[in-house]
Order: sequence, then C-alpha cells, then structure tokens
Amino acid sequence: MQERSVDVAIIGSGTAGLNAMAQVRKAGKSFVLINGGEPGTTCARVGCMPSKAMIQVAEDYHRRTHLGKYGIDGHEAMTLDIPEAMEHVQDLRDIFVDRVLGSSTDDMPEDLFIQDYARFLEPTLLAVGQGADAQRIRAGAVVIATGSTPLVPAAWRELGERILTTDTLFELEDLPRSIAVIGLGTIGLELGQSLHRLGVEVTGFDQQTQIAGLRDPAVNEAAIALMQKEFPLHLGVAAEIEADGDGLRVRAGEAAVSVERVLVSIGRVPNIAHLALENLGVPLDTSGLPPFAPDTMQVADLPVFIAGDVNGQRQILHEAGDEGKIAGFNAARGEVRAFRRKTPMHINFCDPNICAVGERFDALEPATTAVGEINLAPVGRALIMGKNRGVLRVYADKADGRLRGMEMIGPKGEHLAHLMCWCIQQGLSVGELLRMPFYHPVIEEALQAALYDAYGKVQQKNEGLTELKMIR
Repeated sequence: MQERSVDVAIIGSGTAGLNAMAQVRKAGKSFVLINGGEPGTTCARVGCMPSKAMIQVAEDYHRRTHLGKYGIDGHEAMTLDIPEAMEHVQDLRDIFVDRVLGSSTDDMPEDLFIQDYARFLEPTLLAVGQGADAQRIRAGAVVIATGSTPLVPAAWRELGERILTTDTLFELEDLPRSIAVIGLGTIGLELGQSLHRLGVEVTGFDQQTQIAGLRDPAVNEAAIALMQKEFPLHLGVAAEIEADGDGLRVRAGEAAVSVERVLVSIGRVPNIAHLALENLGVPLDTSGLPPFAPDTMQVADLPVFIAGDVNGQRQILHEAGDEGKIAGFNAARGEVRAFRRKTPMHINFCDPNICAVGERFDALEPATTAVGEINLAPVGRALIMGKNRGVLRVYADKADGRLRGMEMIGPKGEHLAHLMCWCIQQGLSVGELLRMPFYHPVIEEALQAALYDAYGKVQQKNEGLTELKMIR
C-alpha cells in the first residue's frame, strides 16, 4: 500500500473544508483534500441556495393574491408550470455548485484532491480508498470537515421514495399533490410554506411546541398564528408514518392525514460513518463525536480539528466557513490559537422572515433584562407593502442598556437581523443605537420603535436629546 506524507490532510470539500484548505495554502504548507461524498457544498447542492430559489418562485407566485387590492386586474388567470419551475430551481442549483467547484477544486491535480473515503488508523494516519487504489496518508495535522446529512429514522427509510429530504426534494421534476412536513424548524417551515404556495396541499407536524427554533414565547405565538393561516400545524406530539396504499398516512395524537409524500426535516446527523473516529483514542459522545473546543476547533489535545456541520454546533454556512478558517489556521501552524466567535444569527426565509440574533430569550435573566417590543401592524412601510404582520422584540441589559439579543417575525427581517447582529457585536447600547439616523418611511423604523420601548426600561440614559448628541 502506497504511503505518503503531507503537512495537513483535510477530509471533506464543503464550506468548512474549502476554507480550511485556503488557510493551509496561505501558510505555504503541503496538503491533501479528500472527499468521499458528492462534491460541492451542502449550501449550494441541497441547502440554502436551491431552497431560496424555490422560495423566490413561491413568493412571487403568491404575490398575485395581493394584486387585486392595488387595482391590478388579470391576476386571477395566472398559472404556474411546476415542472418548469422545478427546472429553474435545478438550473440555479447547478450554477451555484459549478461556481463552488470551479473556484476551488476543478483544476486541482488528483494527488491533491482525492475523491474517496478516508478513515483514521491513528490520529495522524489515514487510510484512503480500497483495493488497488488504497493508500495511506501520514499528516502533521488533520481537519475533519465531512458535513452532515438529513436524519431519517430507519423505519421511515423503508418507505422508499415516498420519504423526501432536502437531498431528494430538489431533484423532483414535478411536485406531489399533497405532502406532510415533519419537523418545523427553519428547513421544514421554509419549504412547507413554499410548497403550499406552489399549490401543494401541505400539513405540518412537529413534536415541539415552538417553530423555527424560536425561544421567545411572544414571537413564537405570533409565528404560529401567521403560519397556521397558510397550512395546518400540529404541534407538541411526535408524528408516526405508515404506508397507505401508494401514499402515506401520518398520525400525531388525534391528528391524521393521508398524503402522497412526506418531507422529513427533523434534524441532521454528522457524516462520520466511514471515519473510524474510535481510532483517535479519545472518548466519543452519544453521537459518536469526539470532544473539541469551539474557539480553536481542536479535538482534545490532538493535532486534529473538526469544523462545520459535522460537529453539530452552528450548522450555518458563514459559521462553517469561520470554523474551517480556524481549523485550517491552527492545523497549518502547529500552534493552537483561540478565536472570538461571531455573534450568533439565525434567519428563516419564510414570509414573513423569522429571525433571532445574539443571546436567546430563555437564556436571559428576567430581573436584569429590558424587553422592547413593537407590533408590525401599524408600521408605515410594512403597511404600504401589504406585509404589516408580526412582532419584533429586542433585549437589553437593564443597567447599562447594552443590547443583548432580538427575536422577530416580520417583513425584511433578514436585514434587521444583520443590523442588530452588527450592533450587538460592537457592544452598542439602546441609547447609542437610537442616536443613529433612521430614515422615513423604512422598515428600520420598526426596530427604532422597539428600541424606544426598551429605552424607557433601562437605567443608562443619553445626555441631551435621545436622537442628537450635543457638540458644545
């Protein structure tokens, strides 16, 4: 069996792996990139990009239901060609994948980019491939960035193609007439609403009483009320699936529905089956993962680093990219450094957007936290758009007014979430943010109103006028 040595071996060519590779290249170290699954990132192939393409089609088509109030005639006759729409989604998906591969691995020689599975023999010794093509790679350090895959219970997998996940949904040439969505986190809620707006009869199920990962009861209540206006939601009871002729029967407590397909979105599991992580020589948790430090990505005290969706911590593209950079930086230098992680940010692209940034509501101490709230119904810009629905709540420290977090459901939430996330990371207070300019009429005025509400509850006040700062 052939054996060779490199400074760094990177297992996985997704977002985390590619960012790790960039750091190793920058350090001028030798490396090998090993990928045993489909090339391209999860985001580009089966995640955020194809889902947003489908969401855009669904939202544009759904907009026809609002046109009559504006005096626009003819919207009742609008129709949607589903196969053509799905082809559009797939074409965009392929463009995104090609861009990732074209800018990262297309021109890499075979000795640097190995398309096969790797497994640990020792913490720094890998076996790659089988048979005549098998080889051993001795590395100074190893980065594990193998990503994750949708969780589907074994009994449900036996139901075959009637069970869909994000790995298979975007491959459909046509959509079923009816579908049950089990799991109403970000993925399930986004796709459930989109499928409904594309004409599919959708029923949602989740054993939790919260949707979209919300922690604030007031925001969760508003989100459930809005989503239930589009398709039925059955919450708080685990769903069961059984064959029903050519279709499926889904039950959750007293609720039951017969559908053609079921979309399972109950979580993701790490892609570690081929890795033989037991050969790292460290304890593994119930998920089969080794202990690691989230600010260094180092596994125990080994020259091994784990980054991206595989570690199950922050399964979001920009976080996977950051983790890959940290892992690659440390793996290439032989000196482990800790890095400050960015302020957490979560955006659900359903309509209206559901967002959370910073510290979550259930982690804050009520006695020391001021909550500012605004209902979106009277906000001028939202009213003009015909999207004045939802609620926005900001959290601040009662003593110094420093911003701590936000949860919301409302229009243009993706932009407000970024604005708040940047302010929190900069350590700004409610008063300092209120001194910033707010144009009129813009959706940011909703945030301004929530900040005013919080400002009345914090002890730290601005000198002079709230919005203006005296210069002499």
